[in-house]
Amino acid sequence: MITVVICKDQKGSYKGFYCMGHAEYAKKGQPDIVCAAVSAVTVGTVNALEELGHVGLEAVMNEETGFLKCDFHDVLQEKCIFLMDSMVLTLQNISREYGEKYLKVNFKEV
Repeated sequence: MITVVICKDQKGSYKGFYCMGHAEYAKKGQPDIVCAAVSAVTVGTVNALEELGHVGLEAVMNEETGFLKCDFHDVLQEKCIFLMDSMVLTLQNISREYGEKYLKVNFKEV
């Protein structure tokens, strides 16, 4: 299962997120569409935040373990909040479509 944890402060501002695990949705030897979708959404969001939003962030990734951690150094501006809201909505929709057995989205106050 993939677990995505969205980190927010007491005021509800995004501080970062991390993902861990593999969905194991596909049969052995087949491409895993849940893993691919989660990777595309999360890595795409990190890239968009950096390239389009010019957000100061630190990202660490390990493809073998399915780990991605992204911490924001700055308070996100409106367009970057929109990108994060979009990522969260998309991940929640994937979780609803395929089931929490494969993807769980949680929130954590930091």
